[in-house]
Amino acid sequence: MTDHPPFRRVLVANRGEIAVRVMRGLRELGIESVAIHSDVDARCAHVLAADHAVALGGNTATESYLDQQKVLAAAKATGAEAIHPGYGFLSENSAFARAVREAGLVFIGPNPEAMDRLGGKKAAREEAIAAGVPVIPGTEKDLSDDELIAVAKKIGMPVMVKASAGGGGRGMRRVEREQDLAEAIAAGRREAKDSFGDERMIVERAVFPARHIEIQIIADKHGNAVSLHERECSVQRRHQKVLEEAPSAVVSEELRKRMGEAAVSLCKRVGYDNAGTCEFLLDDAGNFYFLEVNTRLQVEHPVTELVTGVDLVHLQLAVAAGGNLTELLKGKDLTPRGHAIEARICAESPEAGYIPAAGLLELVREAEGPGIRVDSGVYTGWQVPPFYDSMLAKLIVWAPDRATACDRLSQALRDTVYLGIPTNVDFLRRIVDDQAFRTAQISTDMLSQRPELAKGPGDAPSDEVLAAAVLCQALGRSGGGGGGAAAGASAGSSGNAVWQEFEGFRLFEGVGGAR
Repeated sequence: MTDHPPFRRVLVANRGEIAVRVMRGLRELGIESVAIHSDVDARCAHVLAADHAVALGGNTATESYLDQQKVLAAAKATGAEAIHPGYGFLSENSAFARAVREAGLVFIGPNPEAMDRLGGKKAAREEAIAAGVPVIPGTEKDLSDDELIAVAKKIGMPVMVKASAGGGGRGMRRVEREQDLAEAIAAGRREAKDSFGDERMIVERAVFPARHIEIQIIADKHGNAVSLHERECSVQRRHQKVLEEAPSAVVSEELRKRMGEAAVSLCKRVGYDNAGTCEFLLDDAGNFYFLEVNTRLQVEHPVTELVTGVDLVHLQLAVAAGGNLTELLKGKDLTPRGHAIEARICAESPEAGYIPAAGLLELVREAEGPGIRVDSGVYTGWQVPPFYDSMLAKLIVWAPDRATACDRLSQALRDTVYLGIPTNVDFLRRIVDDQAFRTAQISTDMLSQRPELAKGPGDAPSDEVLAAAVLCQALGRSGGGGGGAAAGASAGSSGNAVWQEFEGFRLFEGVGGAR
């Protein structure tokens, strides 16, 4: 805690795990937190974690978290001095950032002018070109369907057609054949309009195989900007990240320096301040190409925190209050230390095409131990609503090296239990245990090329069996005297208890019987 916190009270305009994480950072600095919530989120973890809470009404995002006037009214009513948007929702909305500023409050994120210059893929691409940052061959112009098709044919197939606005893989399609271009562009426009209210599209050459490498930057209001190095986010499904790590196993010191300099150069050009992420594709020849800038705190920011020792939320608050990075980072060695990996735990069924799930979480047991961090937004008895993103929590591990981090994450996933609704925990474990991941032979199309990783066992243990096994382990009946949950009991368990291996689980025979 500091003697002079940058703010007295901050409203967190988000929900779930990211809101809880931001509130934890506020509490550490002696700052009061204000939660906002929809009707269905009245008992959500972030509401319980806050010092103050305001009901916005409604259940959908549009009725609550995306309603700018409701959010601003909540900030005014509670005496908040600043608003932290987290990620998603209003975090990259420059109109909201302006409205916050016009209301006499501080937006804990970049200034809206910089957001406008970097917020869309088209605008960001233009700025990158002007800053001398390498870009993928393609076009950043607003073009008709026929003009986009002509550009695609000129640069050569395959190509990526992308929504100019937004992210998360929405409005994005890889096109292999010229005859499929018209439908891909039309479908992309429809999805982009529905998701972002903006149907503009761009076309770029498809870089495959490729790695997704991003650079975390932090900038202040005094013209300073610093690279906090790279994260690798190559393991993706449907253009959405699944596992992220820092540092990348293939980025050399020289490449790290060049990518960091490119990101900082772009941010300084547009007068950027606060946290942001420059995303790149890296090909097999070591060439990197600019993709976009995420003008907010990233989902995967914890891996950067663990390898640099920097608290990004604390830095966000400090620079938003006018702090100077020269002083804030004085004497800090930002060289990456060790290795960190993050797994996104979602309420979904990879085995059934990644269908999102909702319902009652009957039992939650999250991993713990040395080198393990869990950013969670759920608890036992919480009813997961169907209205929002499916992510429940993030499991992050740190170790002195990548091999040990992989081992630690694999065991932590075995120690993780969410019963009542489908989750992707087993899917994540299968990826981490796969030889390709262990040897860092990964690319953005890894999961599309390896569909078997999404397939689970044909005869998985029931929730009742796992719940009973978790209880037995908690009571010490395994004979091993501790360890994780039964969904990951130590292979060295001894005594009279009988355990059977099952797809990474060890089931207590005395409860569920051998299966």
